[in-house]
Amino acid sequence: MGTGQRVSERSHRTIAGQGPHAPWWVSLMVHDLSATQDFYGGLFGWTFAPGPRQLGPYVRAMLDGHVVAGLGRLPDDRGLLPAWTPYPLSGDADLTAEEIRFHGGTVAVGPLDTGDAGRLVIASDPTGAVFGVWQPHEDADGAMPSGPGTPVWNELTTPFSVAAGTFYASVFGFEVESVAGARPGRLTLLLDGRPVAALREPDDGAPGPQGSHWRTYFEVEDADGAAARVVELGGRVLRGPSDGPAGRTVTAADPDGAVFALVDPANGAVQQSG
Repeated sequence: MGTGQRVSERSHRTIAGQGPHAPWWVSLMVHDLSATQDFYGGLFGWTFAPGPRQLGPYVRAMLDGHVVAGLGRLPDDRGLLPAWTPYPLSGDADLTAEEIRFHGGTVAVGPLDTGDAGRLVIASDPTGAVFGVWQPHEDADGAMPSGPGTPVWNELTTPFSVAAGTFYASVFGFEVESVAGARPGRLTLLLDGRPVAALREPDDGAPGPQGSHWRTYFEVEDADGAAARVVELGGRVLRGPSDGPAGRTVTAADPDGAVFALVDPANGAVQQSG
């Protein structure tokens, strides 16, 4: 048994069964942190608390007394674009970083400690999509509320979904399953038989200006009302509202340009869109 296989098995055992939704943490880096708090606070009812000082200007988004996401400010001189980033959970960020490199990914930041909250890594997969790794400390509040205003799904768009699926399965122990009746290139990542994320190839096969990228879905009670609220708060609706297997969905951008999705789930179950 090689080192990479041992890391995958350890990571898989650690993240299995955590939380009511997929085992992911999500974080957003933007240029205007104050305006971003106003936007998401108005859209989801989030409040905000100071985050780890090691991350610079950074706040925790709170709902019902629990942390649901992180928001930070991008460095002014890096030319980086605002984006939501998903962080699969890990029991050992250092071992997972080794696994990422072992399977062809690139570690850009970390592993590093974030005060008393946990340990993180920021990396990219072999298709170029950016993601993170989050190792919460044992005494950190791991409870995640469910319902409107919470992240419920993550989806990777890439021209190389099979290669991406192999990577995430190898690093995190996910199972990979083709989506029955869907277009070729639609895959679901599962953990202990439970869907936790989706992979999809672009409809035209081209990567587009964003290249391979992850997108986070947030649950809402009323997709049409939420879409109108996005515009009222200074954001943009890019697609929808429209009905699909996941329920009624909207693709939107916040005032700083970060793209995300909203979903009013059908029968309370978030499934792969498209």
